[in-house]
Amino acid sequence: MTGPSANSSAVDERPVASRQATLGLPPEALPRHVAVIMDGNGRWAQRQGKQRTCGHEAGAKVVRAIVTECAELGLDVLTLYSFSIENWSRPAAEIRFLMDLYVNYLIAQRDQLMDNDVRFVQIGRRRPLPRRVLDELDRTVRLTANNKGLTLALALNYGSRTEITDAARAIAADVKEGRLNVADVDERLFASYLYTADLPDPDLLI
Repeated sequence: MTGPSANSSAVDERPVASRQATLGLPPEALPRHVAVIMDGNGRWAQRQGKQRTCGHEAGAKVVRAIVTECAELGLDVLTLYSFSIENWSRPAAEIRFLMDLYVNYLIAQRDQLMDNDVRFVQIGRRRPLPRRVLDELDRTVRLTANNKGLTLALALNYGSRTEITDAARAIAADVKEGRLNVADVDERLFASYLYTADLPDPDLLI
């Protein structure tokens, strides 16, 4: 291939190769998909004699560094499990704080996502997330949709059993409407109905 697009691609790949070389990591030794369960922020803050919300703020700051590092290393996917279905049982004030934190984070980090060529997606149920959160999620997804580097998947209002339930319901609906035969349902087809249908399975869970 010749022309500006080929040259641009070569330039874009240099920082990734340089970062891998600096750390002495061959590309084949790196995981394609790293998943991080973001847990314990509130407990960490309490052990420091601070409010739980301070822990959530500290966690948000760490996320920025993690996303940048994964992008520079040339990983394919980073999934952050940040708010589970079960988290709705937390105190209302803490939930409001977390929802505001998501809004502020998405607004503040869009430039970084674009600078690092990061594509942003959300996995999990949309309801009952507040409208202000959904609006910023959708804006960030649209803005980064054509980025070709790291995919950042934010698991927000997510639960593994919920994901399986939603997939089963969608398959049942397609069978009922005649769009799918029961005999066609296997592991591969079921996976195509999951929130993560277009993402590789995690290689490393932290």
